[in-house]
Amino acid sequence: MKSLRARISENILAPSQLSSKQLLDMLTPAGRSSELRRHAASVIVARVQLIAGLFAILVPFFAIIDLVVFDLATAGKLIGLRLASTAIFAALAWPREASLTRPYAQALAALLVLLLVPSLFHLLSADMLAQASQTSAQKLVAQLYAYLPTIVLGGLAIFPLTALEALLFALPVIGMGLAGLILGGTAPDLAQYGGTLWFMLMMLGVAMFSGMSQCHYMATLVVRAMHDPLTGAYTRRSGEDALKLLFRLNHMAGKPLTLAFVDLDRFKEINDLFGHEAGDQCLCLFADNLRAGLRRSDLLIRWGGEEFVAVLPDTPLDKVPLLLLRLRQQGLGQRPDGRQMTASFGIACSDENGIAACETLVWRADRRMYEAKRQGRDAVVWPDGSCQSLKPTDATTSTAG
Repeated sequence: MKSLRARISENILAPSQLSSKQLLDMLTPAGRSSELRRHAASVIVARVQLIAGLFAILVPFFAIIDLVVFDLATAGKLIGLRLASTAIFAALAWPREASLTRPYAQALAALLVLLLVPSLFHLLSADMLAQASQTSAQKLVAQLYAYLPTIVLGGLAIFPLTALEALLFALPVIGMGLAGLILGGTAPDLAQYGGTLWFMLMMLGVAMFSGMSQCHYMATLVVRAMHDPLTGAYTRRSGEDALKLLFRLNHMAGKPLTLAFVDLDRFKEINDLFGHEAGDQCLCLFADNLRAGLRRSDLLIRWGGEEFVAVLPDTPLDKVPLLLLRLRQQGLGQRPDGRQMTASFGIACSDENGIAACETLVWRADRRMYEAKRQGRDAVVWPDGSCQSLKPTDATTSTAG
């Protein structure tokens, strides 16, 4: 008999099964990867800008209702609040460049402002509307304004938020909604307003479930789109995007970014002699061993075929020999015939002269990798042109490249 979690995963959270870690990631943002945070930030910002743009148009338009229903003094105050809200919505809708260092925090800040504006409108107008509402039409409009916090809670459902994030965003909205009741001159009577509070909590529950589902679905799509299905390394497209971002961040911080272009030696022989399935197995083993030698902050990109790029942020050139030593000690895996797999390396560092873009960095590392192959394979070519053999039995020697 399937567990309840498995049934939910299969029937509601499709298309992928739900693991314990994925469930935790849906509850709290602590375990989100940097690439998932950047993707979620872009989605949140895009939706905030769209909604804010619509509100910037619609909010002043509905001032007509205030002029028709309320006296001129009350309508003037409400229109003033509307104009202030419109200015904030217009500022939120205005296109801006995403933060390089903290895009997710920037997105959440924009979302918080978007959610607080209608709630503050309700809070600031509650006492005014309570005093000005005499006719049935005035009371009806005042009641509609009182539903603004509830509408805001329902609006949370369109954002990919974890359960904890949705709850934290909802707390000030609920608080302002209850404060508006008090400022409206009505004591918080559970019998009278319990239904409203219950409806707000129901909206929060729907928003939390919707946000969690979006987080899970987004994580599934991001992982599939960004990672090579065979080796688990970054795809070239996603890797280039990450490399450009890391290049800019390291340049801004004045830190070096080192690149290792790696090519598995004589890979065509494996495919020709043992078949493509054996070649795929060797590629997976090769990628796993490369990844094991890297730090958690490093990136491994499958550039194409048997070529990989290792991106080493905040890594000066003199630290690269330690990486090569680790790879030499652990090995890169065995070929189907029992021989050890070897690779040719080309190293480039952003500290070199004439490197103003990451494309130049990749080009230099690529050229040096081919030079390492020309020098006999199982070797590394450094930025100074020297070629060092990586054969365990060889002494550490260098020759002019």
